[in-house]
Amino acid sequence: MIQRVYQYLFLFKEYVILVALVSISLILLVFNDNTQIRQIRSLTVGTLGVIQQTFSFIPNLSALQQENELLRKVNVNLADEVNQLREARLENIRLRSMIALQETSTTYLTSAKVVAKNLNLLRNTLTLNVGADDSIQLGNPIVTGEGLVGRIVAVSGGYSIGQLIVNVDFRASAKIQRSRVDGIVAWDGKTLLLKNVAKTQDVKEGDAIITSEYSNAFPPGIKIGIVSAIGEIPNSLFKKIEVLPTVNLTQTEEVFVMDFVPTLERLSLELQKNK
Repeated sequence: MIQRVYQYLFLFKEYVILVALVSISLILLVFNDNTQIRQIRSLTVGTLGVIQQTFSFIPNLSALQQENELLRKVNVNLADEVNQLREARLENIRLRSMIALQETSTTYLTSAKVVAKNLNLLRNTLTLNVGADDSIQLGNPIVTGEGLVGRIVAVSGGYSIGQLIVNVDFRASAKIQRSRVDGIVAWDGKTLLLKNVAKTQDVKEGDAIITSEYSNAFPPGIKIGIVSAIGEIPNSLFKKIEVLPTVNLTQTEEVFVMDFVPTLERLSLELQKNK
C-alpha cells in the first residue's frame, strides 16, 4: 500500500512540489506582518471586493429556485382566495334575488337546494333536498328570483323531484305580458315554444312571457321567458314562437318551492268537460 503511494507521489512529483511550495508561500504570507505584506493583503482584499461587486448581478440559481417555489405557493393561495370570493359574490347575488322574491311573494315559499340534475334533452328533472317532511306536495311550482323553473312531480320524506320547463311532458298556460295574447308553453325536445298563437296575434321578439291566470297549475304572473324568434309553420294557422327561458336551468343551485297546488274541484270539472 505504502509502495503504491510512493509510486503515485513519484509519478506526480511536479504537482506535489508545486502544491507544497504554494502552501508554504501562503503560510508565510499569512504569518508575515511586515509593511509590504500588509499592502499586498489590502490590495488583494480590495481587488476581491471590486470583483464581487462587479459580478453581483449574476443571479444565484439556488436562491432563484427557492424564490420561484415561494411565489408559486403564494400564487396558488391567492388564486384559491379569489375563487372563494368570486363564489361568495355569486352566491350573494343569487340569495339577494331569492330574498327579494320571498319578500314580494303572496304565496309561502320553501327554500331548497338542488342536489342532483338529470339533463337528457327530453325529460329534464332535478332533485331537491326538501320533501313531504317539509310540506312539499305534488304539483307545487318551483321558482327562482328570475322566474319559473318547473313543478314537483315526485315526493319522498326528505327529497323531491322537479320537472323542468324544458321537459317534453311539461305544459303551462301562458301569455304575452305586453299584448295579453294567450298560449301554451311547451318543450319539443330542442326548443321551448309558445304554442297555439294565431298568425294574426300581436307578438314581437323581446316580449316577456308570464304564466296566465287561466292556468290551474301555476299562480299568474310568474315570468317564464322572452320571445327569442318568430317564424311560420307551413300549412298552419299558428305562429312558431321560440322562447328563451329567463332562468339559466343548467346553473340553478337554489330554488323556492311554492305552497300552491291545483284546485281539485276546478281540475275535476275541466276533466269532465273535456271527456
